[in-house]
Amino acid sequence: MEKTIYLDRIAATPVHSEVLKSMLPYIKEKYGNPQSLHSFGQEARSAVENAREKTARLINADPDEVILTSSGSEANNFALKGSVAANRKKGSHIVLSSIEHPSLLQPAKNLEKAGLSVTMVPVDKWGRVDPDDVKKALTEKTIFVSVQTASNEVGTIEPIEEIARICREKEVVFFTDAVAAVGAIPVDVKKSNVDALSLAGNMFYGPKGTGALYIRKGLRILPFIEGGNQEGGRRAGTENVAGIVGLGKAAEIAEREISFRTKHVKPLRDHLIQGMLQNVEHVVLTGHPEERLPYHASFCVEFVEGESMLLNLDMQGISVSSGSACASKSLKASHVLLAMGLDHALAQGSLVFSLIDGLTAGDIDHVLSVFPSIIDRLRKMSPLYTEFLEEMKK
Repeated sequence: MEKTIYLDRIAATPVHSEVLKSMLPYIKEKYGNPQSLHSFGQEARSAVENAREKTARLINADPDEVILTSSGSEANNFALKGSVAANRKKGSHIVLSSIEHPSLLQPAKNLEKAGLSVTMVPVDKWGRVDPDDVKKALTEKTIFVSVQTASNEVGTIEPIEEIARICREKEVVFFTDAVAAVGAIPVDVKKSNVDALSLAGNMFYGPKGTGALYIRKGLRILPFIEGGNQEGGRRAGTENVAGIVGLGKAAEIAEREISFRTKHVKPLRDHLIQGMLQNVEHVVLTGHPEERLPYHASFCVEFVEGESMLLNLDMQGISVSSGSACASKSLKASHVLLAMGLDHALAQGSLVFSLIDGLTAGDIDHVLSVFPSIIDRLRKMSPLYTEFLEEMKK
C-alpha cells in the first residue's frame, strides 16, 4: 500500500505541529499541579487560564463562561444533567432534536426513566430542524432544549440563532452541541444567543481528551463531578494541563486560520461530491446540499453495507467513517438517517468523508478512481443488487 489518505475528521484530526510544541513542556518540565501554591503550580495555573482565554475567544465567550472538560461527550452530559438538576423545580420536560449525538440521547432516555418527559423534534429530508417545530414542542414545564449546531453524520448546519431566540423568549435553557462545528465554521455564542455550548479539541487539530462547555454568565447549572474546587467547583479533578494547553493553542490557530481552511477544503469537498454522484450509480448525497459543514461529504450507497465499503477503502489506504465515531461499531442503521426518512436498507449503506487540512485535488481524484471498482465488486456479491437487476429486466 503506497498511498494513505485520511478522510475521517469527524473521528479525530492530527495534532497541529504548533499544538504539539506547546504541550511538550507541560509534560516534561512544567509538571506542576494548578492547585498548588508554589511556583510550579502557579506556572501551570497560568497556562490553564491562558488556554481558557484562547478557547473562549474562538467562540466569542468570556473566559469565566468556559468550563474545561475531557471531551465533547462529557460537556454534553454535563450540560443536560446539570441544567435539569438545577431546574427540576421549574419543570420536568426536555426537548431534543431526533438527530442529536448519543451522548445526549442516551442520558435523555435515562432521565425519562427517572420521571422526566422527553419530546423528540423531527427533521426534514436534509436533516434540518424547523424552528416552528421546536416552538410547538415547548410547554410550561419545558426546562431544556438541545439542537446541535451541525451534524457530524450528515454535515447539515442547523438554524441555531432562530431556535435560540424562541427559547430565550420562553425563558427555556437552550444548549447546542457544536463539536462538529467549532473550528470549522464561525461560532459566536453572543450573536447566536445560546445559553450553553459544547466543543472538543480533537475536532480542530487539538489533542484528544480535551473539550469545553460554555455556560452563559448567570445560568445556573449544578456540578458534574464533585469533590474539588477545580473549574469553580463545577468539575472536580486534577487538570490535564498539557491537554488544556494544546486545546488553547488549537483554538488560537483555528481563530486565525478558519477562513483559509474553508477556502482550501470546500472546493475539494465539492469535487468529491460531484465526482461521487457522477461516477457511481445509485448513490444518494445525505445532508443539506448547501447548508453543510465545509469539510463534510456524506452518502448512502444502495445495495452495499457501509462497513464493507469502509474496510475495502481502508485496504486501499483510504480512511473514512460509516457514521458517528461514537456509534460506528454498532450494526444498527443510523438514527440520524432514519430520522431523515431513509429506509433501513439504504441507511445501512452510509459512508462519511470528512476532509482535513493538507489534502490535494490529486488525493480526491485518487479516491474517485478507486471507489467505483470497490462498489462494483461489492454489488456483485450483494443479493439485493441481484434482485434489483432481475426486477429491472422485467
